Parts: sequence; C-alpha cells; structure tokens
Amino acid sequence: MPDSKSSAVVDAEGHFRHLFDASPYAMYRMLVDSIPSSVVLIDEDLQVVLANRNFLEKARRLESETLGRQLIDVFPRVIVDELQLQKQVQLAFASQHAVEGQRLTYRAPGVPLRTYYYSVVPMVRGVQARLVMLLLDDVTEQLRLAEEVRRVERHLASVVESANEIMLSTDTKGRILTWNRAAERLSGYRLDEIQGHLLSDYCSADCPESIQAFFAVEASQSGCGAAECDLITKSGARIPVSWEFSPMKDDLDRIVGIVAVGRDLTERRKFEQQLLQSQKLAALGVMAGGIAHEVRTPLAISSSAAQFLMEKDITADFRQECAEKVHIGIQRASVIIENLLRFAHPSTKLDMTEIDLLSVLRDAITLVANQARIQKVEIVCRFPEDRVVMRGIASLLEHAFLNLFLNALSAMPEGGSLTISVEATSAAVRVRVSDTGCGIASSDIGKIFDPFYTRAPVGKGTGLGLSICYSVIQEHGGSIEVESVPERGSTFTVTLRDQGRSGAKPAAHLPDRG
Repeated sequence: MPDSKSSAVVDAEGHFRHLFDASPYAMYRMLVDSIPSSVVLIDEDLQVVLANRNFLEKARRLESETLGRQLIDVFPRVIVDELQLQKQVQLAFASQHAVEGQRLTYRAPGVPLRTYYYSVVPMVRGVQARLVMLLLDDVTEQLRLAEEVRRVERHLASVVESANEIMLSTDTKGRILTWNRAAERLSGYRLDEIQGHLLSDYCSADCPESIQAFFAVEASQSGCGAAECDLITKSGARIPVSWEFSPMKDDLDRIVGIVAVGRDLTERRKFEQQLLQSQKLAALGVMAGGIAHEVRTPLAISSSAAQFLMEKDITADFRQECAEKVHIGIQRASVIIENLLRFAHPSTKLDMTEIDLLSVLRDAITLVANQARIQKVEIVCRFPEDRVVMRGIASLLEHAFLNLFLNALSAMPEGGSLTISVEATSAAVRVRVSDTGCGIASSDIGKIFDPFYTRAPVGKGTGLGLSICYSVIQEHGGSIEVESVPERGSTFTVTLRDQGRSGAKPAAHLPDRG
C-alpha cells in the first residue's frame, strides 16, 4: 500500500499532465496573463503578436483589435515618435541586448494619465532574437505616493527651517547631524562646519552633566530630558539656552538619534532682570513708606514734648511727663529700627545652645495670657509629655512665637480659641498655631510676611511682627506656612528641622485642629 507522500506526488503529476495536455500556446498564454505587468510581444515586422490581459485592460483594447497590428497602430503615434519605440525594438533585435528603465507616460482613451517604466527585452532562441518583449510596469500610484512623501518632507523641512528656536538632531553619541537656520543665525556656524562634531563641544564648560548623560542610549530610553546650558557662538559669546531632548526612533522602535530643541533665553533673562529690579524698587517704596509712617508718630510725640520742655513756665511734674514722652518716643523709634535691621540683616553667626522648645512656648504664652483672658480667648495647648530639646536661641524663638500669638489674638477681638500644638519627630519639630478669628483674604495671604504690610488700624501695629517671625525661623533653618479660611480662622505651621537635636524623644502624633 503506497504511503500518503507517494500518493500526493502521483496526484500532482497527474494534475500537471492534465494541464500540459493543452496546447503550448494556451499554457504560454496562461503564464503571460498571470503576470501583473503589461506584456506586449513584437515580431521583426514590428507587429504585435501577443498582449496579455493586464495590457488590454489598462489600454482598453480588444485582443482582436491588437494582435497582428503594427506597433504604431497600438500605441499613439506621439508616444512612438517621442520614445522612438520602433527604433528601440529594431535595436533590440539587432543587438540582442535589453533596454531597461525607460519612462513612459500614456493616456488610453477615456482613462486618466498613467505613468509606466518600460523595458525592451529581446527573446533569443539559439543565436537569433525571434521576438521582442515590451514590458510595462504601472508606477502611477508609486509616483503619486513618492510625490506626497516629498511634499510632506518639504513641509516638515520648511517648518524646521522657519522656526525661531534651535532645532537639531544628533546620533546617539551626541554628534550633530542636522542644524537649522535659527541655529546657524544664533551660533554663527554653518551646518558643514559643525556636522559630525559633538553638541557638547559648543556648550559652556559648566554645562550640566545631565546633557552629556542623556546622549547615552540607556538614559534616553526613559524619555525626554531638559536642561539649561549656554551655547558658545563662533565669536566666543555665550547665549543662554533652554534645551529639550527627545529620543528619535526608527520603525522598529530602536533609538537611532536625539532631537534637540533650544530656546534662546536672552530676552527672557533681560525681562526677568527688569522685573526683579521693578520688584526691588516697589519693595523699597513700601518699606520707605512704612518706615516713614511708623517712625513719624513717635518722633512727632517726642518733638511736641521737647517743645514744651523749652518753655520756662511749666511745672516740674509736667516737665517730667514731657521728658518721659521724649524718652518713650525715642525708644519706640529705636525698637522699630532694630526690628527692621533684624529682618533685613539676619545674623550670619548664631550662638545656638540646647533649649527646651516647650519652655520657650510656655514663656511666650505667659506673656499673652492676660490679654487673652481680657479678650475671652481660650488658649489650648497640645504638647507632648517629653521635653523637646533642640539647638537654637531661646530669646529669638520666644519673640517669633510671641508675634504669632499676638497676631492670632488680634484676629479674635470678640473672643475665640487659640490652639498651640507641637509634634516632634527625629528629623523635625512642627508647631501649629491655630485661631478661630476672621481669617486672611486670599489676596492678602501672599503679602503677610512683607515688612510694614498690615491690615490693622493705624497705630495698632507696625507690620513687622510676621516679617521678624519669618526671619527668625529662617535663621534657625526652618520654614513657616499659613493656611486660612476667611471668617473661620488661620493656622500657621512652623517647621524647625534637625539642628543637632540631642536628648529629644520622638513624641506621638498629635491630631491637627479639627
């Protein structure tokens, strides 16, 4: 019994024997009609002896109107003359060499213009060419797509060249491949001068290492990168540039290079300097106005009292009262100036010692306790049981927290609650001072630490309390934040980070004010 493989071979042989029972011409015609290109066979008399189905369909011709006709009758005369088809066919018969890669534009009756690449191939039998095959490939769609690709490429190139930002591409090692006109204009280098050179060669010596590191394939796998680095021009000048780097990938998602976009920051830096200068002048104006306002009052009192002292016919008691007013006025002006200097010039060398922060807070609370009682303000303390030991200056911290407490009391003239909570960890101490007062408007919350900024009535505050508090906290390496809801109260959070604390035990977490 034959196996299945032998049976399959027999079946295949039978199938092909059945096909070959047909005439050789039929087999040949079947083969030619299956070719996707247009095929025309021409004899030595320049007559068409065969045209395949593809040619007949695209030329919209019947086989009976094509076979046996002269080449000049099958193709338009203008094409035959322009391409010298008859001469090329005769040359192929004589030389027995093919002519390839010629372009033919042909419009059959009733169909759009088509473009072909054609070849004239002699069909040699023995030593003589019997027929010549005209082989035509329709490349109309390929040419259209190629033109569309070229149009898109021209558009993209125009976008890149028209951009005001530096746009360049590099290989994965950072060697420059392309460089647009904006880059040439800013740097002074033409593309042919810098092509193949490392981008880092044209950046300042203090260029961040992140720029060079990004050109490693491993680093660029993670995505985009950004950095600011000066570009060194051909004349040696430095241009501040903000760089954005992105990996460039091929169809297989492999990184083949880097695209860099650089923005000239020169004008922005000038604008920032102008803005900073205007802010300085504005702050100076506010400070000057605040100093004039705060110092004028005690000076006016002292001046009036001094004028009375110059009178001869005043009593000894009145003279004593005037002298005291002069002294008090001078002291008040001195305190204002001292506080201002403390805010403007924080101490660069602090003689810090180990202190118990809870004792500092209790001393400050004692100073405001009487005023809180008069205003019917309840003081609630949430302190850990253990001491909170840290390094600092007790008098300065007491002054800072006293200002926070007084600020809270001034927000509750009709009574309320002042809550002081302390949370200590191994890394920091957080002190929260919360009140149930009038709160701070959102338009004012960004200005409350500015010197001489106050919403208090005239004569009720200098506007330096929170500024000094801010300065003291900064001197201790800490920070202060504020959260406030109008008509519901405010919470100031002071964070004092580890300044060499010793002996402190971490306290349990205390709940915030509800």
